Amino acid sequence: MDLQNLNELNEKRRALRPLLSPGDPADALASYYGLWHDPRRTQLTLHYDEGHRIDGFLVVAQTGADLFRPLVTFHATSQEVGRSLLRSALQANRPYHVIVPVTLAAAVREEMEVTRSSLAHIYRLDPGRFQPVINVLVQRADAPDSMPRFQIESQGQMMALAGVNWRSPTFAEIFVYVHPRGRGRGWGKSVVSACTAALLEDRVRPLYTVEEGNEASAHIAEGLGYVDTGLRQFVGEGSKK
Repeated sequence: MDLQNLNELNEKRRALRPLLSPGDPADALASYYGLWHDPRRTQLTLHYDEGHRIDGFLVVAQTGADLFRPLVTFHATSQEVGRSLLRSALQANRPYHVIVPVTLAAAVREEMEVTRSSLAHIYRLDPGRFQPVINVLVQRADAPDSMPRFQIESQGQMMALAGVNWRSPTFAEIFVYVHPRGRGRGWGKSVVSACTAALLEDRVRPLYTVEEGNEASAHIAEGLGYVDTGLRQFVGEGSKK
C-alpha cells in the first residue's frame, strides 16, 4: 500500500469517527473494520448528505476467514444511505460475506442476491458473572497474527478450539468450534473460558455471537456469564444485483 492511499484511508477513518460509539457493542464490529482493520486489506467508501455531512460508510475487508468472499459491513443512518453505499462500493457478480445490524438487512436484500442468510445474537460478557473453567487439557496456541487461541486435542485430533475473529482496542469477538466427537464434555466451554480470561487480562471486552437456534452455543455463552445484549446481526452471503 503506497503512502498516498494510506493517507487517504486515514483521512476517511478520521471522518467517520463521529458516526460511531466505540464503547457500544452495537458499533463494535463496524468500528473495528472501519477504524482498525489492516489498511492493506481495507476498502472504505463514505457517504455524505446534502449538507456534506457524513451519514454512512461501507467497508470491504479481506479477511483470513474466507479468501474468496470479502467481508462487507456498513453503518448507515437510513436504508437509502445503505442502498447507495452498496450500489457504489460493490462489484457486480462478485460474492461477498455481509454482516450488518438487522435494522439494515432490507437494504442488503434490495441490492444483493442473497444466497444464504442467518440471524446472530450478540452477547457481551458480564465480568461479575464470569467464573473461569480450569481444564488441564486446554493448551494455548496463538494464531499467526498473535491473536489468543486455545485448543484441546485428543489422539492427534482437534476436539475444541476458541479464538478471536477480530479485535479492536475496546472489544474482541470470540469464536468456538467443537468437533462432533468432542461434544457433551464441556470442552467448548473450557476453551471459550480460557480465551475470555486472556482478553480480560488484556483489558479488552469479550463479545460472543450466537446464530439463532444454536442452543449449544448459547449454553456455552450463558454458562460463562455472557448476557444477550438484545442486538441482532444479519449475516449473509451473496452478490450485487
